[in-house]
Amino acid sequence: MFNLSINLNAPLNFAEMILENKLSFLIRKAIFEVNKNLGPGLNESIYEEALNYELLKMNLNVERQVVFPVFYKDIYLQKTFAVDMVINKAVIIESKSVESINEIHKSQLLNYLKLSGIQLGILINFNTNYILDKRDIFRIVNSINNRIKK
Repeated sequence: MFNLSINLNAPLNFAEMILENKLSFLIRKAIFEVNKNLGPGLNESIYEEALNYELLKMNLNVERQVVFPVFYKDIYLQKTFAVDMVINKAVIIESKSVESINEIHKSQLLNYLKLSGIQLGILINFNTNYILDKRDIFRIVNSINNRIKK
């Protein structure tokens, strides 16, 4: 069992950055495995389920369709948002099955990171024969300065 939890309320120290990188590596490994076995053209929920299987095999803590509140100025809004997956309470995964990743997809994930206080997000487009970095998979970091203060 991997102990890869990160304190979300403090800047990352060197040891936490190593854990974050190791966790990111394991997630990316699972993503490539899913893509290799399923290929393009399926609904994103199928990829999410297969990715869940691969991550659980790695003994990672996987939460699916996690709902977060939205804090606006000095109140919590009645509306919430849900992310596809949260891994070890440290990484948000947003899965897509689209023609291509657009800037709005990256902005959406960055907003999810800011509102949740989570440091790292991985955006993946499974609708491709071969996953390429910076085309189909993106690692998005929420700096401590961007986190919403509650």
